[in-house]
Amino acid sequence: MKSKLLLMVLLLFTSFAFSQTFDVTGTVLDGSGLSLPGVNVKVKSSSQSTTTDFDGSFKLSGVPKGTIIVLSYIGFRTQEVAVTGPKITVKLSEDARSLDEVVVIGYGSQKKREVTGAVAVLDSKTLDILKPARIEQALQGTISGVNVTTQSGSPGAPLDIRIRGIATNGQNSPTVIIDGYVGDLGILNPNDIETITVLKDAQAAIYGTIGANGIILVTTKMGKKNSKTKVSFNSYTGFQETSRKIQMLNATEYALLLNESYTNGGKPVLYPNVSGLGKGTNWQDEVFKTGVPILNSDLTISGGSEKITYSVSGSHLDQEGIVGGDKSGFLRNTARIALSADLSEKFKLRTNVIYTYFTRKTLNENGLGSVLFNALNVPATMTPYDANGELTKVPIAGFGNEIINPLAQIENTYNDYNYKKINGNFGLDYKIFKGFTLSSSIGFNTANSESKTFAKKLLYWINPSDKVFDVLRSSVNQGATNDNDYSFDLFGTYTTKIAEHHNIVATIGNTIYKQWGNSFNATGFDVPNNSWEYADISLTRGVPVAVNTAGYVYDQRRLSYFGRVQYDYKGKYLFSAMIRRDASTKFGPGNKVGYFPSLTAGWVISDENFFGKSETFNFLKFRASYGTLGNDQIPNYGYISLLNGEATYVFGGSLASGQATGQVPNPDLKWEEAKKFDAGLDLKLFNDKVSIVADYFIDTRKDLLIPNVPVSGINGTGAPGASPPTVNAGTVRNSGVEFSIDYKEKFSNSFSLSVGYNVTFLKNEVLEVNNGTGFIPGGAFGVGQLAPSRMEVSKPIGYFYGYKTDGIFQNQAEVAAHPSQLALGANAAPGDLRFVDVNGDGKIDTQDKTNIGDPIPEATMGFNLQLNYKNVDFALFTFASVGNDMVRNYERTVTNANRLNYVLDRWTGEGTSNSTPRVTTGATANNVFSDYFVEDASYLRIQNIQIGYSLDPKVTLKAGITKLRLYAGVNNLYTFTKYKGFDPGASFGPQNRDGVSQSPIGAGIDYGFYPVPRTYLLGLNINF
Repeated sequence: MKSKLLLMVLLLFTSFAFSQTFDVTGTVLDGSGLSLPGVNVKVKSSSQSTTTDFDGSFKLSGVPKGTIIVLSYIGFRTQEVAVTGPKITVKLSEDARSLDEVVVIGYGSQKKREVTGAVAVLDSKTLDILKPARIEQALQGTISGVNVTTQSGSPGAPLDIRIRGIATNGQNSPTVIIDGYVGDLGILNPNDIETITVLKDAQAAIYGTIGANGIILVTTKMGKKNSKTKVSFNSYTGFQETSRKIQMLNATEYALLLNESYTNGGKPVLYPNVSGLGKGTNWQDEVFKTGVPILNSDLTISGGSEKITYSVSGSHLDQEGIVGGDKSGFLRNTARIALSADLSEKFKLRTNVIYTYFTRKTLNENGLGSVLFNALNVPATMTPYDANGELTKVPIAGFGNEIINPLAQIENTYNDYNYKKINGNFGLDYKIFKGFTLSSSIGFNTANSESKTFAKKLLYWINPSDKVFDVLRSSVNQGATNDNDYSFDLFGTYTTKIAEHHNIVATIGNTIYKQWGNSFNATGFDVPNNSWEYADISLTRGVPVAVNTAGYVYDQRRLSYFGRVQYDYKGKYLFSAMIRRDASTKFGPGNKVGYFPSLTAGWVISDENFFGKSETFNFLKFRASYGTLGNDQIPNYGYISLLNGEATYVFGGSLASGQATGQVPNPDLKWEEAKKFDAGLDLKLFNDKVSIVADYFIDTRKDLLIPNVPVSGINGTGAPGASPPTVNAGTVRNSGVEFSIDYKEKFSNSFSLSVGYNVTFLKNEVLEVNNGTGFIPGGAFGVGQLAPSRMEVSKPIGYFYGYKTDGIFQNQAEVAAHPSQLALGANAAPGDLRFVDVNGDGKIDTQDKTNIGDPIPEATMGFNLQLNYKNVDFALFTFASVGNDMVRNYERTVTNANRLNYVLDRWTGEGTSNSTPRVTTGATANNVFSDYFVEDASYLRIQNIQIGYSLDPKVTLKAGITKLRLYAGVNNLYTFTKYKGFDPGASFGPQNRDGVSQSPIGAGIDYGFYPVPRTYLLGLNINF
């Protein structure tokens, strides 16, 4: 009896012990022992949760002993801890196993280890370090296969993104998808972005006709569930200066050279006495400003409960230009609100709305007569101002009609452009039953812009029209544009597991897309007081001499259906298949519909039993993809005839303005088609410290949509507003290899290192041009010369087409022994360039033109380094481009223009030079387009270098601050290159008829590119 009683007492106490509950308090630390605020602390298999406060502490009430608590935090491994007492301390370790990270792939996501396509991700940490004014800049050198070139270094200028090369002579830019809707990368605040995912191969086929140039998926930051309100403030200020100046002749050197030139041409010298000239005016110093300010600030407030998350942010960027100051300035403001709500166990609502406003002013650039073109060609012997304090005028004689005082050009430039855009999406997810979710989303963009340009009445020389910039009658041009689009996506996702090891995810849905807009443009003459202050059409009363209004209306629609199946067996045999059907109003009745299928597959070899357990090889996956994608980025209505051209008619003996047909129609227009193949491997070594990704790819673009294919002039294609048709008339292939390697090591709690290197080798080749001539010319060089660039079979797209040179004629005997060069414009003489008789017919003429350069780099690469030692962090980002050529076209060949100082090594007699020809005012063929003007523009650029210091959280937490970091950095620190011009990384082709895209046929021709500035920054990051 006593024994039974004792057993009952023991059971009672045991039961009481197991049912005991108490309040648990704890502290969460990182690997170095510092507290971690914002860690999600959740009772497993329960809705009870909380987050750590400023000092890493948390409290849970009424927790039974033995309960499992789950602690999770971004960048750290999720950890489970059993409750054994009222106080616990947990140290989280950093998560080195990135294979479990989720990657966005379009209409869904996958774990990184399961991705079978060529997909790369750039996270917010990299953006925080790079501090780009425009997000595109952060992609340069950080992701293999992606090349970013500048159209101009002026504030707010667009950048061109190319994924795996240039495949068409129309729109080559990738499509940007922001949280599920088509958007614009350049107007976003970089600090609003969580991740940027780049789809390079057939993985992008789920987007059909907009995926041929690649897809960039942007995920913006959202609040975190069960987290207290977090306030983040980031700000930097700095100053800018030009990153490069071109070495020109000073006043004395110029005068001596000009005297020699005149003497060689049989003319009297212009400067009999050069002793008092000195160095003269450095026009680049006059044009380029120093200490040019830039300021950026942004504020983000985010947080969430069990059911709702939110993020609200705003940003301000103000940047002046290194040329012209506020006359090439840029100001951008953004505001954003993101909200996610679990309305019930089945319904989830999400929304993200962004408002952007920016203003931009511009100067004349990227062409003959640009500000920098003039700064290089006006000689140092001239002063900016004359004796009366007026801006100096540049004569006609010896200088031509486009060279003017660049300071006068800046002063008399008046324009303004402002842009307002609101875009975003609203989405709803409905879990119909276990494993099946129906998702819907409405994305929208609506933008309004206004522009104004004032032409002041003035003369840049003596007589009217002496200079091309002379304005004989003041005018103001004003325009307004309204662009809109919306998309509606509805798709279902079904996830299931069969027989434990077979995992299937199926997606099916459709997209409705509509884009519409209009514009208006008008010019008013005789502005009151000839002043910018009165430059408004409402105040002008001048009678126009021609049609002074213009505009457009457009409406484009696309209806799409898509499906995708993803399958894996035990997570090691991976397969996906997708197809998309697009119907577009850009093509005629017989060609509206296109089908875009693709297949991807992967094999995780490291999961096989025969692979075994290796301390060296931790993960190995082979993957491959093949698919078809489309491109419809051409102007609307190319398949029908429209009355959008201009014409002048005679009625009763008087001229009257009217309308005429515009672009010649082509009813057979159809999709441009991209066949993409990729084979790659992903490898992790040495306990995940080393990551390697390698890919081989082939991208063949067929049925290129080529605008302005020449046709008979009887169709009226030369009339204003008219143009030749757009035709499917070409094939281009890009092939190459990508390789990237990353090494991450944490040597101690105080010191960690991250190193990354990536390289892309690319070959571009035109396979077919079916336009009647077999080639397409483009670009411009000098004045009055034939187009210097071509698209032609077996050559890279946009290669340079001109004459080869073979040194300098040293004496008359060499001239006599060489084929005649008279057909190029003048007889050769000692000291002139020797051109190569390429076809061997005994004479030098246009039949000897050949491939003399390629603007497309053979290889691009990036090297990145990050160090952390205690509270100090350091980062270095570099980028290199190898094998790209550029044409030096910023030298005006008129007799009195200034020259680069390389002409000091000119030929002055036999044996003096075999590279730089003589100077003379006489007739020569030295200025025809040849490889003499083509330079190797390979370069290595230190893009960003930054050092930061974070105050000890134990100190800042007393003031309620969880993070306080100060940093200093330099963007675009230095560029190593042999190229003589301002920026070897710039590339700007002629604008296509669509008014938006630039053709690669004519890219890489330098008219005096506005250089990307060097920027010195001092910044602050604060989290509350």
